[in-house]
Amino acid sequence: MTTRASTTASTAEPALAATARELGLAHYAARGVLENVLARHGATFAQQIALRAAITADAPQTPDDLAARVGESLKADPVGIRPVLDELRAKGLLVADGEHLRPTDAGRELFAAVAAEAAPISARIWGGIPVEDLAAAGRVLALVTERANTELAALNA
Repeated sequence: MTTRASTTASTAEPALAATARELGLAHYAARGVLENVLARHGATFAQQIALRAAITADAPQTPDDLAARVGESLKADPVGIRPVLDELRAKGLLVADGEHLRPTDAGRELFAAVAAEAAPISARIWGGIPVEDLAAAGRVLALVTERANTELAALNA
């Protein structure tokens, strides 16, 4: 019995451990796919994140609120996000509404078009991964994100 278990263990495929490098490579591969789709629509990754933040906000956002929200997502200085918001306004994807910015119909249409084009690609990337594996990956990624945010806050304190 010991021999059999030993033989099975030696022929089984080794488990791939998730490392920071593996997680980073997965992120950049997925981002590369999205950036390719975005480029066909004349948009950038930062613009997509800002547009998503404006569309999904629970309440109207001031430019400062929106820049802070996008900055938090991208781990970037909100001051550097303001030009992205200006680009979206220049393209007619965001519009000033008093002291707030809101997405225009064109902004919502672009967001929907990118989502529709990316959906089948995402399905091919994520398809066939067992639910249990996705759940475990989700837990690990949430923990890594929490810890990285804690470290980033300490570095910026």
